[in-house]
Amino acid sequence: MAGGASRESWAFTVGGERLVLRRDPPGHVIESSRRREFALIEAAAAAGVPVPRVRWCEDDSAVLGTAFFVMDFVPGETIGRRILRDPALAPARAALPEQLAGAAARIHAMPLGALGAEPAAVASPAAAELERYESIYRAIAPDPHPALELGLRWLAARAPRRARQALVHGDFRLGNVIVGPEGLRAVIDWELAHTGDPMEDLGWLCVRSWRFGAEPPVAGLCERERLFAAYERAGGGPVDPAVVRWWEAFGNLKWAVICIMQAQTFLGGVKNVELASLGRRVAEVELELLDLMEE
Repeated sequence: MAGGASRESWAFTVGGERLVLRRDPPGHVIESSRRREFALIEAAAAAGVPVPRVRWCEDDSAVLGTAFFVMDFVPGETIGRRILRDPALAPARAALPEQLAGAAARIHAMPLGALGAEPAAVASPAAAELERYESIYRAIAPDPHPALELGLRWLAARAPRRARQALVHGDFRLGNVIVGPEGLRAVIDWELAHTGDPMEDLGWLCVRSWRFGAEPPVAGLCERERLFAAYERAGGGPVDPAVVRWWEAFGNLKWAVICIMQAQTFLGGVKNVELASLGRRVAEVELELLDLMEE
């Protein structure tokens, strides 16, 4: 199936049932566990988050070369530009801000035990995530990035010091949701889930790259205030707009680091045009980060 530079998805039919197999592509540098993702989707379903039903998980790489799991096929659209432009999805665009806010609130209410090992308590989830992505950046960047160096210092000086810790999806955005004419059908791609500040997911949803050319700041759908009000109504807790804006700026740094990771995979021998093109996008994200710091 098209899309998904980090994982492969294969659609197939068995006994009249349409299913999807999700696995790690060979030679990829982004490490995560398919068993953990399988368990997270199960826990999300129990918490009322719309997700595909998962069926089987296999850790033995001898079967298909890498670990994989199988889930139900959910029909719908995942490509962000189509979601934001297809006339048939106009009702979905009207409903999605509240639906996404409700899904986020339910994700953030999930038990932390769904992540597996007991999470370590940290004083500042923001500082911890910034440190984590800085360490990745230092380990993999093949070239200097002065804009990212400035961003790291700027974010460190302004990191929110305290936050409610919750289960965070980590990649909650258009492109990782399945949408039908009525709106949200499923939240997918859970491999970046972790313990953190729930405002991280709201800030990530506002990152410019996930607006796919549309103007409204929340996934190209609406203004921030509408998302925040809907999230609070759904039981997600109070929203501090300044904290979400920090996470939005951090999200651009995070996306730049991920793009560098994809470029490194390409440079390491996986000759995939999508990986190469994502590496080129670092420059776009650096510009957005500089603009946010100026604001």
